[in-house]
Amino acid sequence: MRGKDIIFRLALRSIRLHFLRSTLAVLGIVIGVVAIATMGMMGANMTLSVTEQLSEMGNVLVVTESREGGGGGMPGPGGPGGRLDDDDFIPEDQFKDIERIASKYGTVYALYSESDTIEVGDEERRATIYGLDQEVIPEIMGLASGAYPKSTSSVIIGPSLAGRLDLTLGSKIEIGDPDEGATTTVRVVGIIEERGMSMDLNTDSAIIGSEKLFTGIYGGEGEYRQVNIILDDIDDAGIVSTEIEEQLNKKEEQVSVQDSSRMLENITETLGTMTTFVMAIAGISLLVAAVSIFNVMMMSVTERIREIGILRSIGTQKGEVRKMFIYESAILGGLGAVIGAVASLTIGWVVVLAMVGSTDYFFAPASLMYVPFGMAIGFITCVLSGVYPAWSASNLDPIEALRAE
Repeated sequence: MRGKDIIFRLALRSIRLHFLRSTLAVLGIVIGVVAIATMGMMGANMTLSVTEQLSEMGNVLVVTESREGGGGGMPGPGGPGGRLDDDDFIPEDQFKDIERIASKYGTVYALYSESDTIEVGDEERRATIYGLDQEVIPEIMGLASGAYPKSTSSVIIGPSLAGRLDLTLGSKIEIGDPDEGATTTVRVVGIIEERGMSMDLNTDSAIIGSEKLFTGIYGGEGEYRQVNIILDDIDDAGIVSTEIEEQLNKKEEQVSVQDSSRMLENITETLGTMTTFVMAIAGISLLVAAVSIFNVMMMSVTERIREIGILRSIGTQKGEVRKMFIYESAILGGLGAVIGAVASLTIGWVVVLAMVGSTDYFFAPASLMYVPFGMAIGFITCVLSGVYPAWSASNLDPIEALRAE
């Protein structure tokens, strides 16, 4: 026991004597631990946030026109500035068929959507414009203030859009790019309650008006972007999906039915891959730290050849010499891991808040697990970097070591 104490104290003494060099080595481990833990926590928070939001919409089915080679993808309100392609819509007769099949299972409604330029005062933005049946709007979304649209010149807007453009009840919005053609002016009569991410309608940054308003601006009456089904019982999702696909896709695949579980699986898989990739990039910093630790330990061996010779000549075993250098790398790794863990919680909080927009899941086990994970990777990397120098030191010839200057 006494011998072990001496070996450990010799390792500490070497770190103190080369304080600056040791500090730089520890800093490398700290950076590596922080990078891995922070990226892991960011990915976990993104996944948890999206999972909860989509889980809340688990009773929604979305029917879209089936695209060859791309069917089954995430439905959305259209690409930036993109109008519907000639065949990229669900026609009125298909909507009636879907309504006939699914109406007994819940609420069925069709929607128009377009991404377009809007102007408020001197400020221009792009926003999603939705056109829905006026009778359906109160059934599927609540209002934070105001009233539902009753005319073709009134709209309701999402809270994020209202905040960004400082819009209130009575504000006027000009829809369309004046450089490309005629514009339409509408008046805000209501602000929607915040809904967050959703697979049926992303309303937080959108403008919602009547079908007549939409087709009056863009045309395409009876050519819907998608059909949404809000199920009374989530257990009916499989039955409804099967019935729609069997009846509408008899001759060829015309429609694609999406449910939140399938979408959630795809998104979770994508986010998981992204998190792993980003963590792998962050791990490069640990590789740099490993090289730094290796150099520190090899320099330590070179500078202490005579000391090693003396220790060996008084009966110190090879194993004890190896332990001395392993202890040294373990102390550096332990310090780096602990400091890195503390720093990860602070830096991780800031990064998650900036990238995800919320820290609601920061202290969830699935998020915090990346802190000990980063610590373990940092510590193990440091210890492994000291293995060869330790082996090299223990195999020095005692007589040759004593002759060293």
